[in-house]
Amino acid sequence: MNVLYNDRTDLLYIRLDDTKQDIVNRRVSEDIVLDIGEGERIVGIEILDASKHVTLERLLPVKYEVLKMTV
Repeated sequence: MNVLYNDRTDLLYIRLDDTKQDIVNRRVSEDIVLDIGEGERIVGIEILDASKHVTLERLLPVKYEVLKMTV
């Protein structure tokens, strides 16, 4: 997963799947566009005017943790 933010355009893009594939854009609201890939799966989320919808200071930089499951 990749999270990109452009402060000039105030656009936040979350890429969920890096597989190269044909994508169709589907606008779900005035400021939210989904990138739909093969099998109707969401592969990306574009948020326009992101600073109005997301607290960027809490989101960026993204912190994540990989949990290892023991069997």
